[in-house]
Amino acid sequence: MQTSLKVQLYVDGADLRVIEKMAQFDWIKGFTTNPSLMRKSGTTNYREFALKSLQLIGTKPISFEIFADDHQGMLDQGLEIASWGGNVYVKIPVTNTKGESTAKVIKELSQKGVKLNVTAIFTVEQVKDVMENLQNNVPSIVSVFAGRIADTGIDPMPIMKQSKELTKKCAGCELLWASPREVLNVFQADEVGCDIITATPDILNKLSLSGKNLTEFSLETVQIFYDDAIAAGFEIITKNIH
Repeated sequence: MQTSLKVQLYVDGADLRVIEKMAQFDWIKGFTTNPSLMRKSGTTNYREFALKSLQLIGTKPISFEIFADDHQGMLDQGLEIASWGGNVYVKIPVTNTKGESTAKVIKELSQKGVKLNVTAIFTVEQVKDVMENLQNNVPSIVSVFAGRIADTGIDPMPIMKQSKELTKKCAGCELLWASPREVLNVFQADEVGCDIITATPDILNKLSLSGKNLTEFSLETVQIFYDDAIAAGFEIITKNIH
């Protein structure tokens, strides 16, 4: 797929068959996953899944998330995950389940040269907190959940624009638009200057519709509804009222 987009397209998921397929495309630049997606896919062995994924994607970057909830546990898991490959980013949630900032964990791991993907970010204040603890020239990703922000009725664009102003001050740091809901979000991420957007294969595959003639699309939609009605054998018995 050829696009004029500057934003890098990552695949978000945990299906190894899909990962293998998408990894073959040059326009897919990386991968993300999380424990929820892994559980949904039936994954039972975290490390085994991660190592298989790494075999499938070659040198493309991929993010694996820690799930410890205490400072030392996060550090230990972060260092272990980082050891799995040079293209691995360690996903650290911006807080633990108690709402306590993980800034100290972020700082310690970044100082050790660990590539981080700080995730579950929803506010500009959280971005500021993260940026104060990332090291210059150590690769990092700041994942702002624009889609979930939009789910609350709040326009994520101003938050993403402010986040971009903050992240661009740190060498090696990339801003990621997370949890997109539709193809439009890919173009919004590109417009605001996000470095990355991660999306499900369903959304990424719909990029082929970009620039499609809307009149033609309308006709195709009418045809689909008609064909499905005929295929289903639907009947409407009408009364002659004329």
